[in-house]
Amino acid sequence: MDNMHAIEKSTIKKTMGRILPFVLLLYVIAYLDRVNLGYAALEMNADLALTAEVFGLLSGIFFIGYFFFEIPSNMVMHKVGARVWIARIMISWGIIVILTGFAQNAGHLYILRFLLGVAEAGFFPGIILYLTYWFRKKERGKATAVLLLALPIGSLIGAPASAWIIDNVFWANMAGWRWMFILEGIPAVVLGIVVIFYLVNKPSQAKWLTTEEKNWLEGELQKERLQSNAVNKVSKREMIKDLNVWKLALIYFANYTCMFGLAFWLPTILKNLSAVGTTNTSIGLLAMIPALVGIPSILFAGWNADRTGKYKEHIIASFAISLVSFAAASFITTPGWMVACLAFASIGLYLFAGCFFAYKTHFFTEATAPVGIALVNSFAALGGFIGPYLLGVFTLKNGMYFLTGIEIAAIILLFTLKSRISNAPVVSLEVPEAQDTKKVVEV
Repeated sequence: MDNMHAIEKSTIKKTMGRILPFVLLLYVIAYLDRVNLGYAALEMNADLALTAEVFGLLSGIFFIGYFFFEIPSNMVMHKVGARVWIARIMISWGIIVILTGFAQNAGHLYILRFLLGVAEAGFFPGIILYLTYWFRKKERGKATAVLLLALPIGSLIGAPASAWIIDNVFWANMAGWRWMFILEGIPAVVLGIVVIFYLVNKPSQAKWLTTEEKNWLEGELQKERLQSNAVNKVSKREMIKDLNVWKLALIYFANYTCMFGLAFWLPTILKNLSAVGTTNTSIGLLAMIPALVGIPSILFAGWNADRTGKYKEHIIASFAISLVSFAAASFITTPGWMVACLAFASIGLYLFAGCFFAYKTHFFTEATAPVGIALVNSFAALGGFIGPYLLGVFTLKNGMYFLTGIEIAAIILLFTLKSRISNAPVVSLEVPEAQDTKKVVEV
C-alpha cells in the first residue's frame, strides 16, 4: 500500500510538472493572438476607417470559422495524436496572425480573422481532451484551472505589451498595430515546432515515467472509463441526443458571450471613458486590472471544486457574481469605477473557467469525449461572435443589460442540469506491474 501511494504521488507530480506549464504557455499565446485585435483597434480602426459595427463583426467572425471546424479538428486529433495536430494548429494560426499585420482594408481583415478561427479550431477542446488522457477526475479541476490561467496571464502580458508596441514600434514606416500582429504571431510558429519534440500523446509513450508509474496511471484512467461508461451515453448518436449536453453548451455559450465581448471591447470602452490624450499604454495598464483578479479566482475554483466535488454550485456562484457586476456597470460613466465593476465581473467569469471544463468531462465517455467536448465548445464559440458584435451595435448601457440577461438565463438553466454521479458496479481489472506480477484493483 505504501509503495502504491508513493507511485501515485510521484506520477501525479511528474505529469503535472511536465504537461501543465507547457500547455499553459501554449494557451497564453493562443489567447493573446485571439484577442489582440482589441488593442489593435485603438489605432487600426482609424487607419482603416472601421466603424464600431464593422469592428464588432471582425471580432466575432473568428468564432464562425472556429464553430464549423472545431468538431472535425478534435476528431482528427484523437486519431492522429495531440503532438502532430496541435503543432499544425499553432504553426498555421501563427502565420495567419503575422499576415494580419499586412491587411489593407476591412475585407482583408474579414478573410484573415475567419481563417484564424479555422486554423485555431480544435486547439482548446483538444487540450481539454488531452488532459483527460493524463489526469483522473480528482485532479482534472486543478489541471484545467492551471490551463485556464492563460486567460488572465494572456491579458496581463498582452495588455501592456500590445499597447507598448502600438505606441513605440514603427519600423520600416509601418504602423505600430501592424508590428503588434507580426511580433505576437511569431511565438505561435516557434512553439508549434517545439510541440513536435516535446509533447507525448499518451502515458504509455512517456519516457519520463517509470514502468510502474505508466501502469498505475493507465490502470487508474481505465477504471474511470469503465465508471463513465456506466452512467453516460456510450455512442456518439445517443450523446448528441442527451439534453444535458446541450444544456452544457448553452451554459458555456453564456460565459463565452460575456468573456469575449468584454475581452474585445474593454480597451475601447476604457478609452471612450478616459480623458482626451490618455495614451494607449495607460489604457493597457488599466485593462490589466480585471485580469489580475482572475488568477486567484481560477485557482480557487479549480482547487475548491475538486476538494468539495461541488462543481455545479461553483458555476452558479460565478454567474451570480458577474451578473451583479454587469448590472452595476450599466450605470457607470468614469473609467475608474468601470474598471472596478468589470474587475468584479471578471471574478465571476474566471471562477467559471476554473471549474466548468473539468465538470463537463464528467458527462462523456472515452468514445464520446472527442466529439462531445468539441460540440459543447463549438456551440459556445458562437457566443464569441454574438458578444463582440452586439456590444458594437448596442450602447454601453444596453450592452451591459444584455450581458446581465445572458447571465440570469444561464443560472436558470443550471438549476435544471442533472449532475452525473457514477454508480458503476465493482469489477475486477488486471493491471500489470513492472515485475510481471498482476494486481487486482476495485472499480
